[in-house]
Amino acid sequence: MSLTSTGRYGRRTILAFLLYGTASAALANAPERSSRPLRKPGDAVKRAQPSGAEIIESAKLGGYTSYVVADARTGEVLESVSPLRRHPPASVTKAVTAFYALERLGADFRYRTRLVGTGPVTDGVLQGDLVLVGSGDPVLSSDELYELASGLKAAGVTSVKGALKIYQGALPSVEEIDPAQPVQVGYNPGIGGVNLNFNRAYLEWKQVGSSYTITMDARTERFRPDISFARAQIVDGPGPIFTYSNSQDRENWTVARKALGKGGGRWLPVRRPVVYAGDVLRTLARSHGIELPKAELTRDLPDEVIRFGEHVSPAMGEICRDMLKFSTNLTAEVVGLTASGAATLKASGRTMSEWAQARAGLRNAVFVDHSGLGDQTTVSAQDMVRALSAAGARDVLRPILKELAVRDPAGVPIENGPTTVRAKTGTLNFVSGLAGYVDMEDGRELVFAIFASDEEHRKKLRREERERPRGARSWNGRAKTMQQKLIRRWAVVHAADGDGS
Repeated sequence: MSLTSTGRYGRRTILAFLLYGTASAALANAPERSSRPLRKPGDAVKRAQPSGAEIIESAKLGGYTSYVVADARTGEVLESVSPLRRHPPASVTKAVTAFYALERLGADFRYRTRLVGTGPVTDGVLQGDLVLVGSGDPVLSSDELYELASGLKAAGVTSVKGALKIYQGALPSVEEIDPAQPVQVGYNPGIGGVNLNFNRAYLEWKQVGSSYTITMDARTERFRPDISFARAQIVDGPGPIFTYSNSQDRENWTVARKALGKGGGRWLPVRRPVVYAGDVLRTLARSHGIELPKAELTRDLPDEVIRFGEHVSPAMGEICRDMLKFSTNLTAEVVGLTASGAATLKASGRTMSEWAQARAGLRNAVFVDHSGLGDQTTVSAQDMVRALSAAGARDVLRPILKELAVRDPAGVPIENGPTTVRAKTGTLNFVSGLAGYVDMEDGRELVFAIFASDEEHRKKLRREERERPRGARSWNGRAKTMQQKLIRRWAVVHAADGDGS
C-alpha cells in the first residue's frame, strides 16, 4: 500500500520520513531490548525506523550504551536500553551542577572581588596592607584585575608600607580537579579563593636560529602580563613532552625540544591560582608605576579601611549558561563549591549527590566533582532523566542549554527541521554522553539521556596517553553519529499522527 493512497499519514509524519531517511537492516546480537511501539494500521513509517538496539549495534562502540527517552510532560518512559546501568556522564554532569547552583544560590547571585587597604593613604603611601579579597569568581580575568589595579593609581598610591596579601579563604584550595589527567592539560587546573583566567597560563615558544625563546603570560583580550611564579624550560632527550613540579613559591615546567617545531603555544594549568593572581596583580600595578611587595597568602579577612576598587561578576544565570555552552570545568567546580560550602571537592560532590537524591529522586548517582572530569562520577540514564524532569528543572535548564543541530543521515544540519534539541554534551576518552530536551513540531516534548562508555578501554590508558589516545577520536565520532540516529528515530516514532489541525 502506498503512502499516498491511504490518507492516514499526516504531513509531519511524511516530512519526518523524508528528512530522516528509511530503515537500516536489522542486526544480529542486539544488546538488550529497546521498546518499540505496538504495530497498528497506518504506522508503517514509524515501523520502518531502525530500533534503538539496532542503532547501538551499528555504532560498534564496545563497552555499554544506555538511554532513556520520556515524555517531558507526563513522565512516561517511551523507550529505554539498560536504563539502570551507571556510566561516567562526563560534562553532562554540568547540567546537574547548573540546576544545583541556581537553586541554591539563585540566578542573581554575583561574585565580588575587592582590592582594599587596611590603613589610610598618606603622601602616596598606603599606611597598612594591600589586600585582594576574592570570593571565588570563576570568570575573573586579567582585564578585571587591571581595572582593580587602576584604582590604586586613582587614589594616588605610589607604594605600600605594609604587605600585599591575597585572601584565599573563600573556597578550599585544590591543586587539580582530577589527578588521573595528563599533567599539561589546561582543562584540569587548580581551584582557589581567587581564580584568574580559568586558572590557566599561556606558554609560547618561537624558534630563533637553532634555539628558542619561551615565555609564559596571563593573556586576555586586552593584556598580556608576564608572570614570574610559573616558568618553563626546554629540555633535550627522550623523556615526556611536559613535566611539572612546584616549590614553595614557583611552578616549574619542562618542555621537550623534540615537540616544539618552529613555534607555537598552548594553555597550561595553574595549580596554585591564588599565588598566580598575586603575581599578575603585581605586574599590572607595575604598569601603573606602582611597585608592590611580594604577595603573601592569608585566610584572615582584613579590617577594611579604604576600598580601591570592586569587580562584580555576571549573574549566576549567565555564568551557568556560559559554563554549559563552553563546558568550562573550572566554572563548574567553583559554582558547585560555592553552592555546597564544603571544605573539600570530594565532600562538595557528595553534598550535591545528596541534594540530587532528595530533590530529584536520583537513586544511584555518585558525584565526586561538579564538572564530570573525574570518571568516578557515575550516573544512570534513568537518573539523569529524573534530574532533567524534576519539578522546576525544565524552566531553569532549558533556556540555558545549548541548542544542538539535528543532522540528516549524511551529517548535514537540517535547517528549520521538525525538531529542536537543547542538551548538554559530555566527552571523555571512550566516554560520550548527551542529555536534554527535544521539542517536536507537533508540540510534544521529550526528555532524554544517552550514555556510552568503554571503561575497560579507558583503564588500559596510561596517564600520559589521555590527552589524545589512539582511537578515541573515531570512537567519539561514532558515538555522536549514534546519538543523532537515536534523536532522528525518536522524532519519527514518537511524533503524533495526523496534521494536528
